[in-house]
Amino acid sequence: MALFDAFRASGSGMTLARKWMDAVGDNIANVNNVSRTDEDAFRQRFIVAQANEYGTDHTAGSAGGVKVAGVAFGSGEGRLVYDPSNALADDKGYVKMPDIDMNSQMGQLIVSQRAYQANAAVIERARSSYEAAINIGAK
Repeated sequence: MALFDAFRASGSGMTLARKWMDAVGDNIANVNNVSRTDEDAFRQRFIVAQANEYGTDHTAGSAGGVKVAGVAFGSGEGRLVYDPSNALADDKGYVKMPDIDMNSQMGQLIVSQRAYQANAAVIERARSSYEAAINIGAK
């Protein structure tokens, strides 16, 4: 086990949580986007996480943790909303809006924020432990 594995593993968790928060923020920011009925609605983003197996990536000295394996997108089908005053409305007065559940997005935002905070706390505790170990040898 390398000396700084805690930093590496928690750092990867912080990166994943930050990208997750970015995706959720993008989804929330576009929840009211309007499209023509013959176009795709805004497609919400999902971050695909993958666990790093401990010790399998010998070049990077993998200490476990996680990585962003990719980004998945939701359906562009959206939902039809009657808004005849909108410039993008079709001849029947409908526009297409994203089918994004704000409650789910807010829940995901809270969970991703807590994940970020938990990984930051691990890094702080590891730093304090390493600092204490260095001070033991200095006395």
